[in-house]
Amino acid sequence: MEGENDVYDDMNLYITQENFIVEPNGQDELLVIGRLDKVTRVQPKTSQLINQRPTRRICGILGTIHLLSCDYLLVATHRIFVGVLNNAIVWRLAGYDIIPYIPNAIQRSENSSFLKMLRQTLDTKFYYFSYRYDLTQSLQRQHENKVPKVMPGLLQRSDERFVWNRYVLEQFKCNNMQRFQLPIMQGFVSINQVQINGQTFFWSIVSRRSVERAGTRLFCRGSNDLGQVANFVETEQIVEFNGQRTSFVQTRGSIPFQWQQLPTLRYSPKPRLTPGKDYLAACTAHFNAQLKYYGKVVAINLINQKGVEGELEATFARLVRELNNPAVRYEAFDFHHECRKMRWNRLNILIDRLAYEQDSFGFFHAFDNGTLVSSQQGVFRTNCIDCLDRTNVVQSMLARRSLTAVLQKLGVLHIGQMVENASTSFETIFKGVWADNADLVSLQYSGTGALKTDFTRTGKRTKAGALNDGKNSLVRYYLNNFADGRRQDGIDLFLGNYIVNDSENIIQATPLETPRGWRYYMFPSVLLIAVAMFFATMTYPSEFNTENLLFMLFWGAMIAVSATGILHYGVEFVQWPQLFPVTSFHSA
Repeated sequence: MEGENDVYDDMNLYITQENFIVEPNGQDELLVIGRLDKVTRVQPKTSQLINQRPTRRICGILGTIHLLSCDYLLVATHRIFVGVLNNAIVWRLAGYDIIPYIPNAIQRSENSSFLKMLRQTLDTKFYYFSYRYDLTQSLQRQHENKVPKVMPGLLQRSDERFVWNRYVLEQFKCNNMQRFQLPIMQGFVSINQVQINGQTFFWSIVSRRSVERAGTRLFCRGSNDLGQVANFVETEQIVEFNGQRTSFVQTRGSIPFQWQQLPTLRYSPKPRLTPGKDYLAACTAHFNAQLKYYGKVVAINLINQKGVEGELEATFARLVRELNNPAVRYEAFDFHHECRKMRWNRLNILIDRLAYEQDSFGFFHAFDNGTLVSSQQGVFRTNCIDCLDRTNVVQSMLARRSLTAVLQKLGVLHIGQMVENASTSFETIFKGVWADNADLVSLQYSGTGALKTDFTRTGKRTKAGALNDGKNSLVRYYLNNFADGRRQDGIDLFLGNYIVNDSENIIQATPLETPRGWRYYMFPSVLLIAVAMFFATMTYPSEFNTENLLFMLFWGAMIAVSATGILHYGVEFVQWPQLFPVTSFHSA
């Protein structure tokens, strides 16, 4: 039964000269969006639609955004069923449309660039939503925030950290359109009906990517001055069984102080501390927020403790000591050193170290009628350098250990029985879902699937998995250096970090036309000519003589000089974000 605070789902969109009119099926009210005056209002349905035929069916209002030529309406047009969570259907966004308020507005070239950015961001896999269930809040937060009588709309009661279209929804500036505002979450959702020991239950994973300091892998690292970190993800494991629900939450996020690893065309640019910053203040602000949301925190740091990552590890350890907060514990584990030569069984050393805290943190457990059995008292906050590959491996192992405790408490597992030994079919599902979670979170941040997922999927490291990791690493290299600048711009545009100014390229310069230096054109041109001439001289000599050898040596030297120049001035060849200067990129 539809509740009075649910968001409308199936709707008809009418497009007239003056208005967009949205008609929810079976309802007696309309949403009218002025195309000329830009005024949005909800009004009773009377005779407005007589003799009108709907332009199209839609399944949600995503927001509105102002670009250079005019405003644009964002609507969800297609959806894919994911599953049922907490008695509510969860959907995945499968199609959208961007409709101009003024169809014949003068199109400026920069506007098409903004539209491409917007589409690239909305094309990112995957966005999820529900018309009834708040996907942005964990079960425990929903229980703690429960209001007995009057509930606000779905957008209004959501966790603003995880609503990706909050900015574009709030641009309507209409106070009574809650049932038309469809919040979407980026991340990963998997809902599975499974069976162990003859008992059937639902096991789900929900990963929520934060909009705070959102960005791409090398352009968005560490923390800003407010303590908000890059690639912050909250992952919740949910079990629903026999009128009971349990939840176990973990988080991941970049190392929480100001550091950078900007692309330079080198395969692995060196991470560096951002000079002139108050690292302790940022770290303190970050952990204060974590303590507020999750209780006690164990910060698991999986980066290398020597080499280029060593300075970051030492700084993190020092800052946690200086915090001097008994509710925050630091646990360093050099993943690559400990597990070298594919000795991944050594990860159990880390899990054993964390066993006491995991048992004391517990998990959220409540009955459907609201009766609370237990709450989760703390959280494991895991990071590696990217918070992707190593992080996901450790999170899946902590989740497995928690799931064993949950299923024993619910009576699904016998006392002493481990979940990995209880059901071969469920073990396959468990590994596959956690590997899919790794791939999706990695795709959203780095542009490729995760590394090391062969271990997550099979329980062991394989040579085929290592080869696939090599391929993904090369793709990451290309994307991070030559494609992520525009992708970062699209994220900032969609989230409202950058506001389009109508005077761009008229009164003031547009940021989309950042001039390139002479090296950007000269070195690649010389390289291409030199490569072509070298192979031409080597392949088609009328006769091989000293003159041909000198030509080959000359063009070979030109190849070396131009390639060295490109690497030396690598930062000039990277595709940088254009909406924010790189020197101050997300620094505050």
